[in-house]
Amino acid sequence: MLDDANARIKSEIESNDVVLFMKGTPQAPQCGFSMQVVQILNHLGVPYKAINVLADGAIREGIKTYSNWPTIPQLYVKNEFIGGCDIAKEMFQSGELVALFDKEGVPHAASGKA
Repeated sequence: MLDDANARIKSEIESNDVVLFMKGTPQAPQCGFSMQVVQILNHLGVPYKAINVLADGAIREGIKTYSNWPTIPQLYVKNEFIGGCDIAKEMFQSGELVALFDKEGVPHAASGKA
């Protein structure tokens, strides 16, 4: 079962530029940390795929193993694990997140390319 979850996680990360594994949905986040990352991505106008880990226990546990990171939310950009809420927030505040999106060619409102 974990192998199946890993394959699905890998597939989502490889087929989307920005993936957020979160509790709930962007329209209805189920935890404050997930909500903060959604707000950052929405503020930047970044297209992203949100995956509700509460809807799938295998994904919820599998993503922790996949990234070797114990908490959710988890943000991925171009196949690379970026981090959780605190890291995303720090990168947003310092401008590093926008710089990463620019470097990786991810469209966003801050660049005028969205």
